[in-house]
Amino acid sequence: MTFVYEKGFGFEHEMGEKGAGLIFIISAPSGAGKTTLVKEVIKQVPGLQFSVSFTTRLPRPNEKEGKDYHFVSHSVFQKMVKRNEFLEWAEVLGNRYGTPRPDLKKLEAEGVDLILDIDTQGAKKVMKEIDQPVLIYLLPPSLKVLRERLMNRGVDSLEMVKFRLSNARRDMEEAYGYHYVIVNHSIEDAIEKLKSIILAERCRRGKPLILEENKRQWEEKDG
Repeated sequence: MTFVYEKGFGFEHEMGEKGAGLIFIISAPSGAGKTTLVKEVIKQVPGLQFSVSFTTRLPRPNEKEGKDYHFVSHSVFQKMVKRNEFLEWAEVLGNRYGTPRPDLKKLEAEGVDLILDIDTQGAKKVMKEIDQPVLIYLLPPSLKVLRERLMNRGVDSLEMVKFRLSNARRDMEEAYGYHYVIVNHSIEDAIEKLKSIILAERCRRGKPLILEENKRQWEEKDG
């Protein structure tokens, strides 16, 4: 996946093969398809990594340590909080979830962008800690579809499904403050839209370098 920005004057600057230390935050109601979307996009976009969160809840049957979450005890989590190791953390339904602090300089040096899977409240906290994160909100096509997805995955009780739907209605209001909104009508379409957003942001952030390199090439050619 390569976006060729300019090919004139013997200069070719490729964007998309590596990241630039950007932070992408994706939020969504539970059941909107966020996990599947992120996993597929990371497979397809070079230089993009997933920030694995820490949690005190027990792993689900299909979850793997270090890939989906880092599963830790409440005491270990509390020690991490005291050491200020989290970018943001919250307690949800009796379980704690925390996003580890990224090494931004290392990410930029290695050409890696990071995608964070956090809720809207966590996103507000991250915005106070990190300069210019890119906020992306994933919406289900409708509450009816969301209800069906929550019921079909068979993880939550009926009361929990009702709770998640109620939260989704309130949470949607926060999406107005996000840079992008993707409606997940189909996972294939959502994947392409998220890939386009990532590439567009890489090109936008790389604009000064592109202009300087073109300027230098032009001056050398006109000599």
